Amino acid sequence: MLSLRMNNLHYTSVGAGKTVILIHGWAMHSGIWQTFAEQLAQHCKVICLDLPGHGYSEKITPFSLASVSDTILAALAREEPCCWLGWSLGATVVLDIAKRYPERVESLVLMAGNPCFIQQVDAGQPTWPGMSASRLAHFATQLTENCSATLLRFLLLQVQGLADAKEVCQQLKALTSSVPSPDTETLLGGLAILSTADLRADVAELTQPLLLVLGAKDALVPLAVGPAMVQLQPNVRLCCLASSAHAPFLSQCEETVAAISTFIGSL
Repeated sequence: MLSLRMNNLHYTSVGAGKTVILIHGWAMHSGIWQTFAEQLAQHCKVICLDLPGHGYSEKITPFSLASVSDTILAALAREEPCCWLGWSLGATVVLDIAKRYPERVESLVLMAGNPCFIQQVDAGQPTWPGMSASRLAHFATQLTENCSATLLRFLLLQVQGLADAKEVCQQLKALTSSVPSPDTETLLGGLAILSTADLRADVAELTQPLLLVLGAKDALVPLAVGPAMVQLQPNVRLCCLASSAHAPFLSQCEETVAAISTFIGSL
């Protein structure tokens, strides 16, 4: 695995062939992909990056959706149009990149992602599935009061409902604790993105192939996001993993790799 740095953004590269860029979720770093990236690299070239202020990447101010996307695109300016895979918050980032830099995006994979993370009640429309705004706001308040305890609760939420929740949570904790956590300002910036971003209209206008990978037991991104996305974009391909929660690349790694490699191979 080759470790690189460009424009103060840290990333690694492994494998060869079609390129897939992996963008991790809130409060995480690129090391979270470890086994998944190695297995996916048997099928393609995999680039794993640390979001600004996460892992070994330098902090940016403000930590906004536009500034994050711009920082990533500047660091990977030499990469040809490719597949962008975003997990959770990372899914919001790759959708923003596809919206503002469509020429850089050949295809997209949203893993446990929601174009509108917060539940919405739109007049005359079905309720958009997501987390309640009050719950996310409470999470932000807890973060300022006790950051470490809040991050631990977040890990527990990601494995909630799994038969082997304890083991997967320990795996998550070991992977995330290998480098210091982002500072509170960066973490709050990430929560602000999740609470305000609404990219549903952009999903409806996407022309690039899109794969949505969901965990049936996910406590953060409801399974109902799948059919709601199909209503927005009939060409979206769905993959539902019955034994996964919010981190399918950990709980069902082989199945997740198979779904994504099949998707990429079909393009």
